[in-house]
Amino acid sequence: MTPLRAGIIAAVGTLALDQASKTWLLHVFDIAHRGAVKVTPFFDLVLAWNIGISFGWLQNDSQAAQIALMAVKAIAVVALAVWMVRSGTRLATVALGLIIGGAIGNGIDRLVYGAVVDFALFHVEIGGNAYNWYVFNLADVAIVAGVAALLYDSLLGAPAAKAP
Repeated sequence: MTPLRAGIIAAVGTLALDQASKTWLLHVFDIAHRGAVKVTPFFDLVLAWNIGISFGWLQNDSQAAQIALMAVKAIAVVALAVWMVRSGTRLATVALGLIIGGAIGNGIDRLVYGAVVDFALFHVEIGGNAYNWYVFNLADVAIVAGVAALLYDSLLGAPAAKAP
């Protein structure tokens, strides 16, 4: 299998898993009516609508802001796709596929719902104080894993093609 094919499979697989998980949680599991669901002592399923960008930054629910975020995301996906086509290593190509699939998945949410569907919450209680991580989704996991793999590939792997 060529590296490009592996990257495309990573993108499509990420997109499919992300959208399937969100569709199931929203329309089958009906998380909106269940509220927080404790899965383990440190992990809950919750529904959070993220109208901003990563980690909830730039929260703005105006239509102009949402359109601007979609435009930036579309430009980024095109640039990442060009980079993926030019990539010289399988790891970088798959990493870019993960990022592209995650970005498209979150973009679909923004288009369909006006916000990104987040649902995974890790937390811990220490000495009576509760500490929560950001609420995230599978697209976010793929994006972070893709960025980590790109960093690994660029620092420790074989030389890859430069970003466009």
